[in-house]
Amino acid sequence: MIKYLKEQNRFKETLFLGFIALTCLGLSLSRITYSGSIRLFFLNWNLFLAFIPWALTSLACISPRIKKNKILLLLILVSWLLFFPNAPYILTDLFHLNSRSSIPIWFDLILILSFAWTGLVFGFLSLLDIEKLLYKNSKISGLLSTLLIFIASFGIYLGRYLRWNSWDIISEPFNLLYDISDRIINPLAHPRTWGVTLLMGLFLNIIFWSFKLIIARKNL
Repeated sequence: MIKYLKEQNRFKETLFLGFIALTCLGLSLSRITYSGSIRLFFLNWNLFLAFIPWALTSLACISPRIKKNKILLLLILVSWLLFFPNAPYILTDLFHLNSRSSIPIWFDLILILSFAWTGLVFGFLSLLDIEKLLYKNSKISGLLSTLLIFIASFGIYLGRYLRWNSWDIISEPFNLLYDISDRIINPLAHPRTWGVTLLMGLFLNIIFWSFKLIIARKNL
């Protein structure tokens, strides 16, 4: 019975996420129709990247074979960590908000926020899956989730300012590792790196823990 309820909840979750993702797609297509410009259509690609961590953890959660196979589970977790920053990354696409656009700025604001919120939902639901897969102790899970969010914030910096992508760990590993290690070894030489990482991490943790508070209140 419990397994059936979990499967039902996952199915409802998938339907809802599919609905809001399609809503975002519809908004972006409406923008193209109205303005004749494909500007901001890249948000759909960013949202697809945000979908990947949720897809990975969902696969791990519903597959007993993956849960029992430590190597497969480790591969899933490593892949999740590489793609997880893409989920909150869409928030930084607010940088593209421009009043000089051929479409009202309020529409673009709603468009970007819709994509950003959907990306956050994908990301935070996947993080909750990670908690279930990795750790049972609630105090440890809270600390590790907080740490993972700060790591994701560092990933957001790498993507937004240094233009690194998740797959560059394979295509350009040495250059990527150099940029990362330089900022860890010489933190004072890179104040923007740690300013963005710490403040974005704080902001995302506020959202995540608000998210968990809402879930806990529902279960009271």
